[in-house]
Amino acid sequence: MASPKRTVRASGLPGGIWALGFVSLLMDMSSEMIHSLLPVFLVSVLGASPELLGLIEGLGEAVTPVAKLFSGWASDRLGRRKPFALFGYGLALLSKPLFALAVSPGWVFAARLIDRLAKGIRGAPRDALVADLTPQGQRGAAYGLRQSLDSVGAFGGPVIALALMGLFHDDFRLVFWVAVLPAAACVATLALFVKEPGERANRERRHTPVHWRDIGLLERRFWIVTAIGGILMWGRFSEAFLVLRAENAGLAIALMPAVLIVMNVVYSASAYLSGLLADRVDRRLILAAGFAILIAADLVLAFGGNIWAIMAGVALWGLHMGFTQGVLAALVADSAADTLRGTAFGVFSLVSGMAMLAGSLGAGYLWQTIGPSAPFLAGATIMVVGLFATIASPQRTNPPAA
Repeated sequence: MASPKRTVRASGLPGGIWALGFVSLLMDMSSEMIHSLLPVFLVSVLGASPELLGLIEGLGEAVTPVAKLFSGWASDRLGRRKPFALFGYGLALLSKPLFALAVSPGWVFAARLIDRLAKGIRGAPRDALVADLTPQGQRGAAYGLRQSLDSVGAFGGPVIALALMGLFHDDFRLVFWVAVLPAAACVATLALFVKEPGERANRERRHTPVHWRDIGLLERRFWIVTAIGGILMWGRFSEAFLVLRAENAGLAIALMPAVLIVMNVVYSASAYLSGLLADRVDRRLILAAGFAILIAADLVLAFGGNIWAIMAGVALWGLHMGFTQGVLAALVADSAADTLRGTAFGVFSLVSGMAMLAGSLGAGYLWQTIGPSAPFLAGATIMVVGLFATIASPQRTNPPAA
């Protein structure tokens, strides 16, 4: 594919990558302002049962990986990424007022479903667009930067929500209305500051249209990366178990948002730096370090005897995410041809989502039948398998950073 003309910032990354990072930051801030309060809003204001809460969350999350697969393939088929990303972020913006207007759990279910569908529609095309905009030798840094800024929104949203709840005297709906503002800024930033690669590149993609059967053309190294990502998601399961573990260790309910804040602060601080490093050494080494860190996190969370030990485990969990998420995205981009890159991200997301669902169901069963330490010990065991699989995978030599 022809290299587009890029605006380069002082970091050496194209300006479009910074814009996509702030797009992620703003939407995650908006979403987390709502989602950090949504369980309490559903149960205490709308009268939903915990079982219904779990159903709403589970069905909403199930939509995302399927939508990613379709939108990633469609972006390859049409030779365009930005329209899908813009539609997905725009649809998410339209879903935000529904939370503030909700008068029943059904309204929230509809809003949550639209929001998760929107996440799926934008995800794979956006990730493919990052690779389209970035030289191969800078992809670790590019994905790391986007993940880092995304995580700033992920911990900033709950912090802002807590502050606004105090300022507005626990007025959930008013906080939800305020959350519309960063979502609107997100869509505007994407529309105005992210430019897709030039028409020549788009014409090249359109001249080689992608069919569903072309999934079989994805290279062996892509499937190896996907298998390793699946192992990681299977053994990592949902971060909800971090919150449950903190509660089990004695953390006050009012302080529960601190768990995800700590995790995302460490995630944000480490993602870009690990991405930079992954552009200079074999990416497998960074990924293997991420597996090793998660093993340590699981052991601390399994055996920690007080809340300080548990929060240390949470911090390690965030560090492992910084060492794995952006690097995995760079490996997916490296292993797929330009014309199949959106499809590759869609397939990877579908496999990862199914693996995380299986892991979360297994973690819940182990917690219920054996105890709070069991899911984390099982996760550590799975991570040992993933660590050896990463080390044994065929070596990929990274090009020097541009």
